[in-house]
Amino acid sequence: MRPEFFLDRNPGRRVAEELRVRGWTVHRINDVFPVDAQDIPDEEWIAYGLDRSWVPLSKDGRIKTRDLEIRPVLERDAVLFYLDNQQLRSIEMVERFDTPCRHSPGRRQGWAGRLCRAARPH
Repeated sequence: MRPEFFLDRNPGRRVAEELRVRGWTVHRINDVFPVDAQDIPDEEWIAYGLDRSWVPLSKDGRIKTRDLEIRPVLERDAVLFYLDNQQLRSIEMVERFDTPCRHSPGRRQGWAGRLCRAARPH
């Protein structure tokens, strides 16, 4: 079974569309929550996705350092992918999310047990 992903609001629609073109199953936060999830705390959308076995993807690397926001990941011994650069263009975000996954053992499998992982260029 291939993993599914839950994209935070910040990377945007273009990132979701391009990841889908590359074969990813991506759920956008605004497809699930009203008003682009503006009133939904990070810990709530992360928990919602993890409860459905969706791997959270975020543009906000600070999530990993905030106790309340990272708690759902820790409690579920799950993984969260984040970008370590807030100034990336859409295609750069896609490359950073997609490239490490294509070079991981089992192609996007075997992530359980890792807390979070920065999507960095190679």
